[in-house]
Amino acid sequence: MSKVAILIDGGYFLKRLPTVFKSAKPGDPESVAWALRRLIAAHLKSRNRIEKLPHERALLYRSFFYDAKPYLGKEHRPVSGKSIDYARSDEAKFRLALHDKLRRMSHMAVRLGEVRRERGWILREEAQKRLLKGEIKVADLTDDDFTPGLRQKAVDMRIGTDIASLTLKRQVDTIILVAGDSDFVPASKLARREGVKVVLDPLWRSVAPELFEHIDGLQSGFPKPGTAAAKKAEKDEDVE
Repeated sequence: MSKVAILIDGGYFLKRLPTVFKSAKPGDPESVAWALRRLIAAHLKSRNRIEKLPHERALLYRSFFYDAKPYLGKEHRPVSGKSIDYARSDEAKFRLALHDKLRRMSHMAVRLGEVRRERGWILREEAQKRLLKGEIKVADLTDDDFTPGLRQKAVDMRIGTDIASLTLKRQVDTIILVAGDSDFVPASKLARREGVKVVLDPLWRSVAPELFEHIDGLQSGFPKPGTAAAKKAEKDEDVE
């Protein structure tokens, strides 16, 4: 019997969710977990058209959700000097609650990197352009013109490590990767050389043509946005 692992780039999934599954609420941990279950179930159902097992969940080795722990430090805004406690932000509360929710899901592993403060405040590109064009002066800048110099660390590394481990330990026959960039290519090459199939789900975002030589197929778990199938799927009841 074939075994399937589903690896989900959490940051990418959350970014694409409002487009591919409009009935989900991106800031609600329960709603996001519900959408994830729908995505996983859809992929397993599709793979089971070949295996024809009594229940498609028998195919699942494990699902993996990759994200970063939210930044919980304290800062002062660059212009006003007002203090910020990131631990109290809606984004931090959401991520912590989501990670806790997913840890409780059946056959789900949560792999977390971290967010580090690598730089000070960074002037947003739009504000830079307006400054260079002379449309505004430095004295006109506000807190909203800056973004904190935070950077996510070790998430891509964890995806690559798990692909290699699943492959070399012969734990799965197929890896379904929900992601949108080419950072996975080296690990994908290893998996395919060792006989593991790699299926990419970019959540209906176009991918570079050269990626096709490093995967065994392209398939999205959610129906194409805007189609009748997508509208029907969003009205269906939850899948566990």
